[in-house]
Amino acid sequence: MRQYIALIHKDAESDFGVSFPDSPGCITAGRTLDEARDMAQEALALLIEGMETDGEAIPEPSNLESVMAELENRDGVAILVPAPSHPPKTVRVNITLGADILEEIVAYAESHGFTRSGFLAIAAKKAMAA
Repeated sequence: MRQYIALIHKDAESDFGVSFPDSPGCITAGRTLDEARDMAQEALALLIEGMETDGEAIPEPSNLESVMAELENRDGVAILVPAPSHPPKTVRVNITLGADILEEIVAYAESHGFTRSGFLAIAAKKAMAA
């Protein structure tokens, strides 16, 4: 099983943020460390699913030594996040949204390194977990 390194960051007035050095656009967060870890697994699964759907090659995980050699990574706590062994099946759905809301979703997703579908999936999971 492949495992990717994720870095957990915490600022005084924020949730626990999670980033993946191997995939700079893949980020998530959680109110607790456990939630952050769970969200990291979901974010990684969505990233891999999207890459496979788009026909992109899945990168090999970096080793801890090379990740921590980068100065900008040293302020985070490294955790290992397992890659999904069987990517979840992708199902196409049609939804109806106001054009203004869709524009906001697209802009937010793009500025945070998500696809529109990936962002909507993460937002839905967060809402259901609350």
